[in-house]
This record gives sequence, C-alpha cells and structure tokens, in this order.
Amino acid sequence: MNSPLPSVDALLRAPEAVVLLGRFGRDATTAAFRAELAARRSARAFGAPASAVIDAAADALNRRFATSQRLVFNLTGTVLHTNLGRSPIPEEAARAAAEAMAGATTLEFDTETGRRGERDSHIVPLLRQITGAEAATVVNNNAAAVMLVLNTLALGKEVPVSRGELIEIGGAFRVPDIMARSGAILREVGTTNRTHPRDYAGAIGPATAALMRVHQANYAISGFTAMVSTAEMAAIAHGANLPMIEDLGSGSLIDLSRWGLPHEPMPQESLADGADLITFSGDKLLGGPQAGLIVGRADLIKRLNANPLKRALRLDKGRLAALEVVLRLHLDPDRLAERLPALRLLTRPEAEIRATADRLAMAIGAVWPDRPVAVETCHSQIGSGALPIDLLPSAAVTIGGGDLEGLASGLRRLPRPAIGRIARDRLWLDCRCLEAEDEAMLVGMLSRAR
Repeated sequence: MNSPLPSVDALLRAPEAVVLLGRFGRDATTAAFRAELAARRSARAFGAPASAVIDAAADALNRRFATSQRLVFNLTGTVLHTNLGRSPIPEEAARAAAEAMAGATTLEFDTETGRRGERDSHIVPLLRQITGAEAATVVNNNAAAVMLVLNTLALGKEVPVSRGELIEIGGAFRVPDIMARSGAILREVGTTNRTHPRDYAGAIGPATAALMRVHQANYAISGFTAMVSTAEMAAIAHGANLPMIEDLGSGSLIDLSRWGLPHEPMPQESLADGADLITFSGDKLLGGPQAGLIVGRADLIKRLNANPLKRALRLDKGRLAALEVVLRLHLDPDRLAERLPALRLLTRPEAEIRATADRLAMAIGAVWPDRPVAVETCHSQIGSGALPIDLLPSAAVTIGGGDLEGLASGLRRLPRPAIGRIARDRLWLDCRCLEAEDEAMLVGMLSRAR
C-alpha cells in the first residue's frame, strides 16, 4: 500500500522549502505545493517523498516567475536583428542605465543653479560635437523622430516624397502611414525607379511645407534608376524657401569603410550637403539604445521641442544615460571597434569566427552523435533594417537529419535560448555573434543537456 502524500503544512515546514519561501513568498509557494499535490492525487501517484514534491513545485515556481524577456544566443546570421533587440550596447552603457534607473538623478535638474534643467542637455552637446549640427534633440525611436518633424513642420500641408522612397520596414511600418498620422499630406513624386530634380520642383506649391528624402535602408533598386541627391534636393528646397528633411534610418556616426564595411550615409554628410533636419536611429549602426535622434538647424529644433508631442515621445532617464555613454565612445573612433559591441561583431575576423564554429561543432556532435554536423562558410547580414543587402563572410555550424524544427525548438528551450535558422534542409548556427564568454556558456548548456 502506498504511503500518503505529505500535507501542505509539512511541506512548508521542510528545510528545503525555506529557499522557496524566501524567493517566491508564502502565498505563491503554498499554491505551488497544493497544485503539485493535486496533480499527484489525480494521477494516483502516491508515496512521493516531500523532497520530490518540493522539487517539482520549485520547477513550477521558476517557470512561473521567469522573466519573459531573456538573453538569447544570436546565431541567426543577422547582427542587428530587429526581433532580438537590434544593437547590443556596451557594458558601461548598460551599467550607466541601471544606475540611473536605480535612484534619483539629475535628469531635469541643474545642480549649478538649483533649478529645473532639460533632459536633452545630457546628449545635445555630444551630438553637436560629433555631427557639427547647430542643435539636436532626441525621442523614443526614429519613427517618432519622423512623426515629430512632420507634425511640427507640415501639419495639414504637403510634403513631396519620391515613390522609390515610400518604404515599409519591420512590423508593417510604412512611411505613408506615419506621414498620415503626423498630419502631413504625402505628395508622391517621380516613379519607383527614377525620380528627377524636376519632379520635386514641379510638386512645390502654396501647400508645400518641406521636401523630404528617405534613405533606402532596407532594400535597393537597381538597373535603370535615377535619384536626386541630398545636395540637389536641398538646393531645390532652399530655392523655394522650404526646409529639407532627410531620414537616414540607420544613422552611422562614423565612416564604416575604414573597417572595410559598406559606407552608410552619415548625418555629418547630410548637413554638409545642406539638409536642415536629419533623423536617425540610436539602436542600429550607432550601437546604442533605442532612440530617435534629430540634428540640424537650431530654429527648427526649437520648434520641435515646443511641440507637445515631444513630451509624449521623450526618452526615459535610463536610455538617456546609456546613449550618453555610447556617444562619448564615438569621440574616440580609433578604439571604437573594440569598445562598441555592434561594431566589434561587424568587424570580427572570419578566421576567428571559423575557430568558434569548429569548437561549437565538436560540442554539438557530442550531444547529437547521430546527426550530420559540419562547419560551412556562409554570409552574415548586417541588419534587417540596416544595410540588409550587404553581406559579411562568416562561418556556421550546420546540422542535418530529420525533424529540424524539433531540433531548433530544443535549442530555443535551453536556459538561454539559442536562435538559429533553417535553410537548405539544415539548421544553420552562424557564429559571428558568438564571442568567447557566450561560447563557453552555450557549450556548457549543451553538455548538461546531453
């Protein structure tokens, strides 16, 4: 005859329950014990020792209280992956954000005067120094930056945009939609593949508020094409006494070609070409937290800051603290590739990546000895919304065999999920973003899984 299950009171008095009570509280621990006991009674699984019931309840509590947003191993081959949080930020930037979030700060307080300050003052001098702009401001993300600019300068008025620049990015976000929500009226000019200066000049009328150029950040049009440069557009806009807006999207503050990467337009170049306001992202090629940065003419920035939308779209103190650190790193470009994680991953040597892949392949082969495992040359993508068509040579561990979806699911169920991609009847684990510390952690998890 099976012995009865322990009572809830007995479980709560057990020494092993002390840790659970301290971590999860009495109510949650008691509920977990009751649920486990009920499940065992329903299955007629009597005779279990108290330790087994407590262990099962502990597993349930850990699952219940686990944070839904967790670190993952990015083995997708896309460095700035939108769904995985885009750019990793430097550890010192993360520490600055955590410190700011943990207590009271000088977010909007001037210690010199004892009066209220401006939260943008923590990053505006840095943006002005790096880009050479007269003024700057910052909001929640680049979509917010575009919306704020258009709502401020073009509410109820027309803004000509080339048909070849009416982009859609991740999450079905479209430029025409954000323009409509901002209150601006889209005036399409040119064609998908060819837009000329005369198209903009012919679209200008009494209802025109500004000219806008949108960088083709997540696609490219090739073949029989023509587009109007920033300098040409600025000249047309200024000739009509209109401001010229340029949305750069990715927003690199450095010339990536110095590291052998494709050159991405920079705000400094747009300003030199005559653009009046430039918007760009903080969490793509800039390598910082999510933010929308705006640089340009001081009189226009002043109007943006006076718009009530600015308060609704502003950054919190944690991201401002992180962004300040990342911008300061840009003041020392010679060491940026080693100090900025996004740039470090993008410039990682192919031989180093292959050595990582070789070691990971050995570990995976030991876990699944019946599956074909190989190291193959591949190409990493810089970002889904930042230079998506420019590829970097890399190396991946590829795994064959049946039920690849099940295999990928198993890797996603690791304590720290490993995210790869299935292509050509194999699971590909691109090792570009797997640096030494993470590699050791992943190999350890695979060994325990075995």
